[in-house]
Amino acid sequence: MPEGDTVWQAARRLHGALAGSVLTRSDLRVPRYATVDLTGRAVLDVTSRGKHLLTRIEGGLTLHSHLKMDGSWKVYAPGQRWSGGPAHQIRAILGTADRTAVGYRLPVLDLLRTTEEEHFVGHLGPDLLGPDWDGDRALANLLRDPARPLGEALLDQRNLAGIGNIYKSELCFLLGVTPWLPVAALPAERAAQLPALAKKLLEVNRDRPVRATTGRRDQDLFVYGRAPRPCLRCGTSIRVADQGDGSRERPTYWCPRCQTGPAPTPAPRGGPRSRYRTTP
Repeated sequence: MPEGDTVWQAARRLHGALAGSVLTRSDLRVPRYATVDLTGRAVLDVTSRGKHLLTRIEGGLTLHSHLKMDGSWKVYAPGQRWSGGPAHQIRAILGTADRTAVGYRLPVLDLLRTTEEEHFVGHLGPDLLGPDWDGDRALANLLRDPARPLGEALLDQRNLAGIGNIYKSELCFLLGVTPWLPVAALPAERAAQLPALAKKLLEVNRDRPVRATTGRRDQDLFVYGRAPRPCLRCGTSIRVADQGDGSRERPTYWCPRCQTGPAPTPAPRGGPRSRYRTTP
């Protein structure tokens, strides 16, 4: 699933390509909207809300999409070859005289009244890159379930919207705690730093083509995707394990020396398969 900065970038591209222009082509390739025709309507705005995209269209309509793991929106100039995937993966086409936006592999696509947007995104916590950002409320949301592992709490978009698996791992490293540390065990000083640090990470990266958290030229990330290479700070091998509730587990990276707190235990030799791994 993409990070909030990736979705913010997608919204900016779509807004720049479509906003203020009248649609000359409209093709929603999902059964319930197959007969919908949006041509002749102007695109008013495209904005992100956490990991959701909202394309607002003249006449009080909003096209809501979510990229999940594999979805993407591509923008093409007239005559440019469409390269986002095979035609059968296209779920939406919105075209103007100057640009065409094509949505590939979109698992979520809804056409709704703009006044009904809150039914689709109202459950989200404060948006790290949005005008509703409220660090105090985000922290209060995280602390509401004190026994929950910090990594899981950070990925819950109801607490704060925009953090994905990469930022989860990087943020926990920068805070010096493992993603399995219960939220209540996070030292007060670090808990107070968390909202501003999370916001800073996404804001710094929202205009970058390559995401970076280290401030170094030779390495972009501290821990994510780096197992079993040495930690950039202490040289200890970075580790990786799956974290989640069993139905949605994600690879999670950490340094066992730089980060304090619990970590998964390897399964005994010959025992049931463990969710602990030592390589990516």
